[in-house]
Amino acid sequence: MTSTIDPKSIGRPARPRRHVRSLTGYLPEIDETGKEKWPKGDEKIWKEGMRGVDTDVASITKSFVNHVQTSLARQASNLDDLGAYQAAALSVRDNLILNWNETQLTYTRKAPKRAYYLSLEFLMGRTLDNAVWASVLLLNIGLKDQYKDGVQKLGFSIEDLLDKERDAALGNGGLGRLAACYLDSSASQELPVWGYGLRYKYGIFQQLISPEGNQLEAPDPWLDNQNPWELPRLDVSYEVRFYGQAERLNDGTPRASWTGGQEVLAVAYDVMIPGCYTKTTNNLRLWESKPKRGFDLNSFNAGNYEGAVESSNSAAAITSVLYPNDHTTCECTAAFFGKELRLKQQYFWTAASLADILRRFRNLGKPITEIPDYIAIQLNDTHPTLAIPELMRILIDEEDLDWDKAWNIVNNTVFYTNHTVLPEALEKWPVPLLEHVLPRFFLQAVEKKFPGDRDRLGRMSLIEEGFPKQVRMAHLACIGSKKVNGVAELHSDLVKTTILKDFVEFEGISKFGNVTNGITPRRWLDQCNPELSDLISKTLKVEKSVWLKNLDKLEELLPFAEDARFRKEWAAIKQRNKERLAHYVQTTLGLTINTHAMFDVQIKRLHEYKRQTLNILGRYLTLKAMSPEARKKVNHRVVFFAGKAAPAYYIAKLTIRLIVNVARILNADPDTKEYLTVYFLPDYSVSVAEVLIPASDISQHISTAGTEASGTSNMKFCLNGGLLVGTVDGANIEIAESVGESNVFFFGHLTPDVEDLRYQHLYHPIQIEEKCPALANVLNKISEGMFGDGGVYEPLLNTIRQIDHYLITDDFDSYIAALAMVDEAYLDKTEWIKKSIRTVAKMGKFSSDRAILEYAESYWNLEAVSVAK
Repeated sequence: MTSTIDPKSIGRPARPRRHVRSLTGYLPEIDETGKEKWPKGDEKIWKEGMRGVDTDVASITKSFVNHVQTSLARQASNLDDLGAYQAAALSVRDNLILNWNETQLTYTRKAPKRAYYLSLEFLMGRTLDNAVWASVLLLNIGLKDQYKDGVQKLGFSIEDLLDKERDAALGNGGLGRLAACYLDSSASQELPVWGYGLRYKYGIFQQLISPEGNQLEAPDPWLDNQNPWELPRLDVSYEVRFYGQAERLNDGTPRASWTGGQEVLAVAYDVMIPGCYTKTTNNLRLWESKPKRGFDLNSFNAGNYEGAVESSNSAAAITSVLYPNDHTTCECTAAFFGKELRLKQQYFWTAASLADILRRFRNLGKPITEIPDYIAIQLNDTHPTLAIPELMRILIDEEDLDWDKAWNIVNNTVFYTNHTVLPEALEKWPVPLLEHVLPRFFLQAVEKKFPGDRDRLGRMSLIEEGFPKQVRMAHLACIGSKKVNGVAELHSDLVKTTILKDFVEFEGISKFGNVTNGITPRRWLDQCNPELSDLISKTLKVEKSVWLKNLDKLEELLPFAEDARFRKEWAAIKQRNKERLAHYVQTTLGLTINTHAMFDVQIKRLHEYKRQTLNILGRYLTLKAMSPEARKKVNHRVVFFAGKAAPAYYIAKLTIRLIVNVARILNADPDTKEYLTVYFLPDYSVSVAEVLIPASDISQHISTAGTEASGTSNMKFCLNGGLLVGTVDGANIEIAESVGESNVFFFGHLTPDVEDLRYQHLYHPIQIEEKCPALANVLNKISEGMFGDGGVYEPLLNTIRQIDHYLITDDFDSYIAALAMVDEAYLDKTEWIKKSIRTVAKMGKFSSDRAILEYAESYWNLEAVSVAK
């Protein structure tokens, strides 16, 4: 007897890997009295072992030493700061895991409706702490002082240990930081919310600056020393298919089979999200892509070494880097690799997340039609929009529902947050690419749901005509969602009156709303500015457990703006935060900073609409033109820039080069360096922000009106007592309404003027020398080589001289006038500190707790679930 074995099947499991449910998902059996049976062994012994680490210093040090010996296989004689950090992190994690288990068991017992937050970015920052101050985790589980004392008794400094943690490279900018704040607030408000994202091996990139001032990109190997905060869940994996063939079944239903192509495994890694002053510990589940069949031994033995690891490399690429570069000038097959990889990345993530969400739902034993009663899926921007057709595929192909029933479920389960009205930022996918990578797609059927007049159909169509045709993901997200929201009042109005206007008219205004973004005060005040947080608690005579979860309590600070003693303490804290930032700059860049100067900060990803160019262009020559006597009347200003440019965004990278070279010349000029210095801080991260933000006197949020959806860094600066310089845009407007316009420095044209000005630029242009001579002089000096080879900057300068889409020439004079107002106001230090105090006092609205509760109540229909103490 003989048997035939397919060599390709060698090494494959006999059946697809399935998730084996853990105790956090299965409930114990019930005996005849209705009491839960203990599953195995002696219940008393089990429960004694589940008590976790006691919170006294002796127990903490014992746990620390135990992890040094048993988890790290090290001892006191060979333990360095990195090992000590890992031991401390594992010790803290022990308590978190117990709370995490109890939280998941509570959710399983009570079976509440859950929300799932799908975001391609989660910019978590350091989990234990930043380089100086106490951890949000230690804060959240109440062990801050005990761990500091315990580590000190063992011969280490907590500050040195915390400096060994790398920022989790899971995001890039405000989108990811917003998602992180919302997870923190969900846990703190005891809401059953999980996050779903990707575990990027190399993040987006590590930013380096060359001697010429160019941004260079290097991999960010943040996982090299392992991540003690994640739990590998190798038992949780799902198969995800790409390519292949989709064929309709001949059974009179819309079902189809999807076969062939490439299959990869999505393997779960869990990150615990502890709430503040609560036992609730939610979860962020990250997916890593792995090959279904890793190593091809037959290819290897045949000498085809590259072929032997081809499937491994192809699978690993999916979760290697955030936002693979999809811009290229090469018109060849390889030119589509980056875009194809991005598409695979998004589908891989949404498919695995939906499989996990639905597996959890099926364990409830409820009819599939009740999905909307138990699940809310929030799409954070358009990146997870493929969840809509994927959920349709599952309901039709796997659950055997007809089209209308499946669509009704999807349309009552999914919610979409729009984050931009910029046409170039609205995601689109070429139809041929979608059909190639994901042949089982539903776009034509979805299209039929929206008939109407030809013009309206063209504007609302999912498919944008052209070569090639493109799928408009914002339209798909809008059509498939129960509700759509913007992230600031102005932005939400623009969404309803511009990009989604036809959908508002067709589906009704009630589908469209606003949830103004927010920030977590735990990280963005108590953690990054603990002295100010302590002063607030002492002054208000209110425990942090109260006001950090009810930020409106800050309004009680208003009368203290008139208290000279309080103002003195406030100013002293600001000064010490400046000295902390100066120490950071000294140790990282080797530069010395005048800490008695005004600190002026703009920290954002580099983009033309954020207008870092406006910030850098006007300062130097204005000061240079002054007489020595006039300069002496000017406040010494230290200007900080930080942020990354997308690797393929040439103009943004030129902007960085210009900033670096202006700083180099300006900081060396004997005429001006006493009055103005500029620094670009490379490799901006959450940890860098935690040092910059508390030290700022002013921060700049100067986007062209109508282009910034909301912004959250403006909220962080204001919550730490920095005043705002900005345009009437995004959340700047609501901040000014809250803190009072007298405490904000506004400038620039308003949103209704923008399109008229752009029309004028195109069809009735005015020479820049006539329109804005001061700016024309600056641009000419750059072209002439004042800051290095002027020819290098011509593409950047021409965006201003020729089209000026972002209105630099229109807003320049107004901007310079606003900076002069700042200088004048800063001369009166007493009044300045009063403005700072009033600003902090009126920032209660901008807590992410308020925002997440709005989502829970007005969108997801979610209720809090308390975990027993």
